[in-house]
Amino acid sequence: MDIFKALEEYDYEQLVFMQDKETGLKAVTCIHDTTLGPGLGGTRYWTYENEEDAVIDALRLAKGMTYKNAASGLPIGGAKTVILKDPENQINREALFRAFGRFVEGLNGRYITAADVGTGETEMDHVYQETNYVAGTGLKPGTSGNPSPSTAHGVYVGMKAAVKKAFGTDSLNGRTILLEGAGKVGLTVAKKALKEGARVIATDIFDGPQQRAKEIGCEIVEPDELFSIQADIYAPCALGASINDESLKKMEKAGIKVIAGAANNQLAENRHGDKLDEMGIVYAPDYILNAGGVIQVADEFNGGYNAERARKSVDNIYNQIEKVFNIADRDGIPTYLAADKLAEERIAAIRKTKSVYVRDGKSILNR
Repeated sequence: MDIFKALEEYDYEQLVFMQDKETGLKAVTCIHDTTLGPGLGGTRYWTYENEEDAVIDALRLAKGMTYKNAASGLPIGGAKTVILKDPENQINREALFRAFGRFVEGLNGRYITAADVGTGETEMDHVYQETNYVAGTGLKPGTSGNPSPSTAHGVYVGMKAAVKKAFGTDSLNGRTILLEGAGKVGLTVAKKALKEGARVIATDIFDGPQQRAKEIGCEIVEPDELFSIQADIYAPCALGASINDESLKKMEKAGIKVIAGAANNQLAENRHGDKLDEMGIVYAPDYILNAGGVIQVADEFNGGYNAERARKSVDNIYNQIEKVFNIADRDGIPTYLAADKLAEERIAAIRKTKSVYVRDGKSILNR
């Protein structure tokens, strides 16, 4: 892998490799862009086939955080960490994550970490023992706690904006939703939709989430049967790349008019976003729709977490999705490109102000 070529292609700022022999820590932190403020992005603890896959994942995720944070109107940039998990070796998680926390402290505020796949509040508590540049810990004063309810609420309000675009009203009453993935976020989205009068057909690869979905009133089908039912909305809330050549054919037969879900990287390839536009399916881009969690944790740096203030910011996802649709209509482009343009236009506007010299720059970290 030509690392500097990869960094140059999308103008990454920094790639940091970390290792600590005593704890078994092997990690990569990628800081993509700090034009809007310090890079904020979670720490993923995952098993990779090789080191190059880990680096590629860190690069991809960090860039995604830049766009997510910019499009959400947050005063922060984008970054991400992946910690390479070795299932063959027993490690002390506290020791490992405290070692990682010391590396985060060494970046001196350029990077703020939080939970992601494979990590949670406990791991962030360990990180907090070594640095203040962490969000989502239960120990830090003014913490916000579990971000998944905010992620789910953002998906819900963004779904309503997409439904309005497709049908002229944002009501979910009487709409049929195909929910793929009934985890914490998907289940909460389902509860909100059911309360509004929607019919939710849910599936999951695990029995536990399926059972919990059934208990709240969802109809349950096996994963390969999901698109056998006529529906209005497809809500991907599981793994990425679920919008692909095969699934698009099934969606067309199922009569899907709206795609709005929490999963990251839903488009297997960009051309599938083009195909959605050709098919007339309203696609709410994932990284704007699922930004509620990062909006919540970022609020911690406003003098401590305020639930009402954070909820208002998450509610604004509705307006951000509408902005994406307006840009798409204005420029005659698919919504996935319009979402990128929304983020890029904001970054470009703020970057121009960097020509003004400020001796002691202010950011979200020293409000």
